[in-house]
Amino acid sequence: MVHFNIEKLLKKKNKSKYWLCQKMNITSRNLNRVIYGETTSISFKYLEELCKYLECDLDELINIDKEA
Repeated sequence: MVHFNIEKLLKKKNKSKYWLCQKMNITSRNLNRVIYGETTSISFKYLEELCKYLECDLDELINIDKEA
């Protein structure tokens, strides 16, 4: 399962989800769907923007849990 470290990275930067939504021009509902794993896909555009605004690499943004 894929997990996003968005909240952790926002906290590290002292930024809010609202701030990120404004920068990325997305709704808080869609951001929360990504954060809480309620979506089945995400565009490369969003991945790129998340890394840009959170000043991180993709491996810092995403964790993959390998379930048996």
